[in-house]
Amino acid sequence: MKHKTFLNYKLLSVVILFIAFVSCSDDFTDRPPEDSISLDAYYNNNSQVASATNGMYSRTWFQLCNKFFWALEVGSGNMYSGSPDVAALRTFSLNGSDPELANGWASLWANVAQANAIINFLETRVGPTVDQSVIDNTVGEAYFMRATAYFYLVRLWGPVPIIENNLDYSSDPAINTSPVADIYTLIVRDYTNAIQRLKSKNRGSNYSENGHVSKGSAKAMLAKVYLYQEDYPNARLMAEEVINSGEFKLLGGSALPSKSFADLFTYSHNNNEESIFALQWKGDGQYGSANNSNTQFGISSSTVSTSNASYGGVMGPSQDVLTLYAANDLRGHETVMVPGDVYPNMNTSIGVGFTVPDEDNAQGSGGGIKKYCLGVQSNETGPVDAWAMMDNSTYIMRYAELLLIHAEAILAGGGSTSDANALNSFNAVRQRAGLTAKTSITFDDIFEERRLELCFEGDYWFDLGRIDKAKAIEIMSAQNRGNRNNAEYYTPVYSASDHGANDFYIDYPDNDVAINPKLLDAPVPYTFN
Repeated sequence: MKHKTFLNYKLLSVVILFIAFVSCSDDFTDRPPEDSISLDAYYNNNSQVASATNGMYSRTWFQLCNKFFWALEVGSGNMYSGSPDVAALRTFSLNGSDPELANGWASLWANVAQANAIINFLETRVGPTVDQSVIDNTVGEAYFMRATAYFYLVRLWGPVPIIENNLDYSSDPAINTSPVADIYTLIVRDYTNAIQRLKSKNRGSNYSENGHVSKGSAKAMLAKVYLYQEDYPNARLMAEEVINSGEFKLLGGSALPSKSFADLFTYSHNNNEESIFALQWKGDGQYGSANNSNTQFGISSSTVSTSNASYGGVMGPSQDVLTLYAANDLRGHETVMVPGDVYPNMNTSIGVGFTVPDEDNAQGSGGGIKKYCLGVQSNETGPVDAWAMMDNSTYIMRYAELLLIHAEAILAGGGSTSDANALNSFNAVRQRAGLTAKTSITFDDIFEERRLELCFEGDYWFDLGRIDKAKAIEIMSAQNRGNRNNAEYYTPVYSASDHGANDFYIDYPDNDVAINPKLLDAPVPYTFN
C-alpha cells in the first residue's frame, strides 16, 4: 500500500542499528570508546551498573539535536534558515535524501538499540554484589529512553517497526512497520515500566544530583503521551501525581521567587528544579559529546560575535517570532534577540556586554535566538570543546509544559474552562512571565501559551501536527517564512483523501528503502508478550 504523508511524501524504509553499549562515569563524563565495554566484562558493582545509561543522556541523541531537532523548528515557522542542510522544511520540500533527516532517524534508533541492550541483558549479566535497586533504576532509565525515542519516531514518521530486542533481527533486517496505535501502546508500557523501576524524588537544589530521570520524569512524559492520544483522564491523572509530589518547581514561580525564566537557560542552572528531562552534554575530547546550540544560534555580525567558532547564526528567529512577544512578556527578551536588546552579562568577541546590532545577521533574519545562546566562553558559560560546543543542557521537558498539559487535560477538548485547577496551572506559567492571569481559558489560549513558553524547544512542529490539519495549514501558510529583506510564503501540501487519519509525518531516509522494502507495505499489528 502506498502511504502518503503530510508533505506528500512516500514512506521509505528502516535501517536497524546495532550500536555497542555505551558506558561512562556517574557524572556523565570520561566516556570510553563505544565499542570498548561489554556486558559480560564490565558491570560488576553498583557504580558500574548505575553508569550504564549515562551515554544515553547525550551522545546517542547528538545527531538528532545537532541540526535536525532545530530543522523542525524551522519547519514549524519558529526559526528561519537559508542554510541548505536545515532549510528544506521551511519550504516544505524535505525528502528522504536529506542528510540531516537521516541523522535524526539514525539517532533515535541508536537510542532504541542501546535501551534494548540494557532491558534484555543487563540483569542477567551483572555481578553478584550489585544491589537490585540499582539494577531496577538502570533498567527503568532504559525503558524511559526507549519510550522517549519511540515518541519522537511515531510523531515524525507514523508507522515504524517495533523492535524490543535487536538480536531478533540480526540476520534479517526486513521488518514490517506497526500501526501507530501499537507504537503508542509500547510507549505507554515502557513509561509504565520506567515508573515502576525508577527512583522517586530525584530533584532538589543540588543540581549536580539532578541529571538522571526519576519516577516523576516518567509520569510527566506519560502525561504528554496520553495528551497526544486525547486520553484526557489519564493525562490529568499523571500530571496531578507529578504536581502533587512537589518534585518539580517553576524557576521564578511562587516556590522559587528568587529565580526567573532567564535562569533556565544558563549553564549554572543545568538540571534545575524545573527540569523534568534534559540531555546532559559534557565535552570530553570526542566530537558529539557537547552542545552545538551556541554556535548554531550565536550572532556573528560584522562588528561583534557571540559564537566561539569562526561562524555562527546557522539559524535565526522567523519574522513571526521577532514580533511574537508582547512588550511586557518577560520571556521575549530571553527567547529572541531583537535589535537594540541589551544583555549586560553576555560575553562577546569584543568584551562583556552585548547590544544586538541592527544588521542582517543570523541568516538575514535581523535578530537572533537567545535560548541556548550563552556567548563567548567565560566563567558564566562553562567549558568549550575543540568544536566550539558547550555543556549547557538541552530540555526535552520542563515543569512549565507539564502545567500546560494539566490545564489542557482538564479542558479535555471542550470549548473553554474556568476550572480552578486548570487556571492555577495555566496562570502559574503566565504569571511567571509577568502576564496577567486569565479567568477562563480555551484550547487556543493553551496552544498560544505553549508556543510562547516553549519556542525554540522543539515542540511547535508537533503541536501543529496534533491540531486540525486545515487549521495547521492556515497557520503555516500565513507565516512569513523568509528573512527580513524578502518575505516568503509557502503552503503545505495535504490531501485528506490520502490519509486514514490526521498526520504530520515526514519521509524516511532514502538509503533505508533498499534494506527494508517492507516499510512500503501496510503496517502489521504487533503481538505484545
